[in-house]
Amino acid sequence: MIKVDEKDNVTCVEGTIRRSGRNERTVYLFLVDGMLIDTGSKNLEKELIPFYEDHSFDLVTLTHSHEDHSGTAPWIQEKRNIPIYVHPKGINICAQKHPYPKYRQMTWGARDEFIASPLGDRIKSRTHEWKIIYTPGHADDHISLFHEETGRLFSGDLFVTPKTKVIMRSESIPVIMNSIRTLLFYDFGTMFCSHTGYIRDGKNMLRQKMNELEYIYGEVESLYREGLSIIEIDKRLFPKKYSIVEVSNGEWDSLHIVSSIVSYIEK
Repeated sequence: MIKVDEKDNVTCVEGTIRRSGRNERTVYLFLVDGMLIDTGSKNLEKELIPFYEDHSFDLVTLTHSHEDHSGTAPWIQEKRNIPIYVHPKGINICAQKHPYPKYRQMTWGARDEFIASPLGDRIKSRTHEWKIIYTPGHADDHISLFHEETGRLFSGDLFVTPKTKVIMRSESIPVIMNSIRTLLFYDFGTMFCSHTGYIRDGKNMLRQKMNELEYIYGEVESLYREGLSIIEIDKRLFPKKYSIVEVSNGEWDSLHIVSSIVSYIEK
């Protein structure tokens, strides 16, 4: 199902996937000044098509190429014939047919391949110019969009929640922290998160996440220098294990939080 709302002159489209016996999965896409930011997942395509047919937009900008953000891009490219932009590191990923594990295909749908164009430092919508800020850590091709005049920030998956409990094996907490530091340099107010939606006090919330990550980093570093192993640190700091660990066959795990910090410390 989808729900459409207007916040700060942005059309916020909330897509929710409900599966029997499992938690809901929610992802947002945003329409602002004739630019669609992200496209939701393939599993939401049937529900999103009427929205696409009823709304005008001239281009698509992806915060990154993950399947829950690019799932309906092939339909848009085929039916609307408009440019779709992604960071250059995501071009080859977009060109592949559902290049991700089966459990993610089951959750978000099997996304088809499409042709994306590379983003530069800035991109223009109908009347606005947006700064493209490279913010890796969650994904190598992750970007955020910032409109300096209105102070609106689109943060993709960099925020999601103030407290981080699990990450993917490919993610890096130190790199995420550096990306958050980069964003906190800018004077933004409202933040639009791809899994939380509209956040009025965006800078304060992102700062809260940064504080939490700094705390985790400090705890990991202290325990590691005491001689504890990565597994021992993980058990100490993250005693609860979530179902996603088993479902993903370990691709998602708190263990990756610890290991990414230790790897950085050892450099």
